[in-house]
Amino acid sequence: MTYVVSSGSDRPPRFGFIVSKQVGSAVVRNTVRRRLKAVCAEAMAEMPEGVEVVIRALPAAAASDFSSLRDEVTRCLRRRATR
Repeated sequence: MTYVVSSGSDRPPRFGFIVSKQVGSAVVRNTVRRRLKAVCAEAMAEMPEGVEVVIRALPAAAASDFSSLRDEVTRCLRRRATR
């Protein structure tokens, strides 16, 4: 799940992550969080200024590999950022 809010300021985009215990053990949650951070670092150049993004990882994210996670997140970011 992805939430995107425009704050209207001129600061760079900010990203926040919610990875609950439903995703898995601490090792799995940290792996998912690191993967999400890497994907968002790549997508930061495409995001407009003043955007705040919160990504909530669902339990299926634990079984996803990096490329499928990147595809899903970039698809959601493109769809949400254009609204």
